[in-house]
Amino acid sequence: MIEEAVATPVENKLRVFDNHHPPAADLSSVCVHCGFCLQTCPTYTLWGKEMDSPRGRIHLMNMAMDGEVGLTDLFVSHFDHCLGCLACVTACPSGIQYSKLIEAMRGQVERLYQRPLRERIFRRMIAATFSRPKRLRKLAVALRAYQSLGLQRLAHALHLTSLLPQSLCTMERLMPDLTDNESSAPLPPRIAAQGEKRRTVAMVTGCVQSVFTAQVSAATARVLAAEGCEVLVPQDQGCCGALLLDLGQEKEALDMARKMIDVFEQMKVDAIVVNAAGCGAVLKDYGYLLRDDPKYRDRAMAFSAKCKDPSEILAGLPPRAPRHPITLRVGFHDPCHLQHAQGLREPPRAMLRTIPGLQLVELPESALCCGSAGVYNLLQPETGHQLGERKVQNIISTHAQVVATGNPGCQLQISSVLNEKGQPLRVMHYMELLDQSISGNGSLHARDHG
Repeated sequence: MIEEAVATPVENKLRVFDNHHPPAADLSSVCVHCGFCLQTCPTYTLWGKEMDSPRGRIHLMNMAMDGEVGLTDLFVSHFDHCLGCLACVTACPSGIQYSKLIEAMRGQVERLYQRPLRERIFRRMIAATFSRPKRLRKLAVALRAYQSLGLQRLAHALHLTSLLPQSLCTMERLMPDLTDNESSAPLPPRIAAQGEKRRTVAMVTGCVQSVFTAQVSAATARVLAAEGCEVLVPQDQGCCGALLLDLGQEKEALDMARKMIDVFEQMKVDAIVVNAAGCGAVLKDYGYLLRDDPKYRDRAMAFSAKCKDPSEILAGLPPRAPRHPITLRVGFHDPCHLQHAQGLREPPRAMLRTIPGLQLVELPESALCCGSAGVYNLLQPETGHQLGERKVQNIISTHAQVVATGNPGCQLQISSVLNEKGQPLRVMHYMELLDQSISGNGSLHARDHG
């Protein structure tokens, strides 16, 4: 039972948080305010404001815990501006667990702060749509017609999209080309290993990825099969809860986590493959998220221990499938939840280096978020777009011909800004590149996002 906060003086202080996992003082006290996090924080980089930096937000948390400040509009805005990219975690010499602090704050804000009606409606719409693959597929049918009938081109030519609220305009801009991709072809329940079987893995197909970038899961399955993995795809899997955690909807997110565990633990597999970095970070954290549930706590820890990015799976399997050359200059964009949350920078790069002819180039400010950050670019469209433009300028400066990444949100975000800038660069998941190299079917095109 969650106890409500009481906004009345208690020994001349306010009681700001409820008793359900408020930000932990033992976690926030780790911060020594050294400032190493400042140069990697996206909002501090843009604005240079202390309260929009990790150490500034931790100071605000401590003030709230001490009853010195309440959940005012200004207070909440500093946490709404946080992308949760966790670059500060990588930069921090004290090993602060900022992810647990910002997650606790989002839950407290969602329960105790009254947002404006319009904002509440929009957030509920996002939660009700983007965490439900069946609903997304129905939406995709309408969006596909919007594109294939030429209505999108007409709307842009007449500048009709500018009449939409900024968040909906951003949503329309992020829409990928749905007229010619694999999003309408779900994966079968089983993909057999080629040659001698080396592993049996289960695959998480995701929500947004299963509808808007499903070609990534198809490519991942083909690569794993070519490397001797039998791939099982549970047909009744749902959302992992990552998106709802971003929105502070902890109870609903944990219900989804329990359902994921129920589905996947029935399968006798060596690993659970997650090729969306944001989902992977949350799935690997189920043990912590369900720490209060005696029925699921141990099961969640066992589940999380099996969750792997595909680059981790392939790192343990010496390459067996022949690679055909791809003679391209490829800029690698590290998804925040791959490099910061999961601590994976080298495995994807090592995997791409097995491709003959491929030249891998590093991006300036590689630790800086692209502005996608789950649903951040929808909730904070102006800031998200500023970061997207900064990321694209850094990409252009490398003269890369293709951009590789490991998260659907990053793909859609970077593609949309590249389109806006008239830059003919294709943005691909790194598993798509490896799939093209192994299959040797045709050459890469300059772009795939209309």
